[in-house]
Amino acid sequence: MVTFLDFEKPVAALEARISELRETAENGEIDIDAEIGKLQQRADKLLNDTYAKLSPWQKTQVARHPERPHFKHYVAGIFDEFIPLAGDRAFGDDQAILGGFARLGKRRVMVIGHEKGDDTTSRLRHNFGMGKPEGYRKAIRLMQLADRFGLPVITLVDTSGAFPGVQAEERGQAEAIARSTEQCLALGVPMVAAIVGEGGSGGAVALAAANRVLMFEHAVYSVISPEGCASILWRTAEKASDAAAAMQVTAQDLKALGVIDRIVPEPSGGAHRDPQAAIAALGKAVAEELDQLARFDSAKLRVQRADKFLAMGS
Repeated sequence: MVTFLDFEKPVAALEARISELRETAENGEIDIDAEIGKLQQRADKLLNDTYAKLSPWQKTQVARHPERPHFKHYVAGIFDEFIPLAGDRAFGDDQAILGGFARLGKRRVMVIGHEKGDDTTSRLRHNFGMGKPEGYRKAIRLMQLADRFGLPVITLVDTSGAFPGVQAEERGQAEAIARSTEQCLALGVPMVAAIVGEGGSGGAVALAAANRVLMFEHAVYSVISPEGCASILWRTAEKASDAAAAMQVTAQDLKALGVIDRIVPEPSGGAHRDPQAAIAALGKAVAEELDQLARFDSAKLRVQRADKFLAMGS
């Protein structure tokens, strides 16, 4: 059963009515299949119409939906022979950022990404996808390993931001994020990043300074959360909707601004309604981008990546 968001209440009401009629049809002799079919068509049309005109704040809610696919689902659905690699060889292992060797079709790759978790226990274990310094240093280690063996790097970004705790700051959070971003830019192998849910602040950029940046249709990517922005500008998080619109956090806005390179379409009603279709669409898009980048040598890849980011805002 899909969890409905606040703006989906009219759709939820229709779906509830359809469920009631189906139960009635199963328990009685009345044929109401035609009525159910009409209601289902209305519900599908209402859902499509709703998602065709989502506001930036509504897209933020969709991007945060707890039932959207997570890193583990993308790895299972897109890649084969995944071999996880752990630890930063300095402090410990951060479960908010995962990675390892994998195979995409016939191509060996290194895949790295944020994992938020999908229940209370896993969310606590993965720290809600908020990476710590050891997580970003692990990402650096894996990128360097990929560079050494000539493996393309694929990153899946889904985080509200890097962990802001005192202990993380004591262990060099800002430096770890900066060095991870630097390592992305220094790679001599193709790098493709995908914003699959939230792309929050430096915690996202540290894994997304890539040759090609993809973004799901209803994902968001911003320097600060809408609530954080509203709290700074208007002293209240209740203005989050206004902040989301002002910051231009959506895939459509960012594609027009040149911040991302490609929008990956989602199934009707968002990736959480048909995870397998969303995962397949992302896998196809990533493979196509890697095919295009395969013709460039290391020097060209570095120059292209640097030029891409230097051109932003110019």
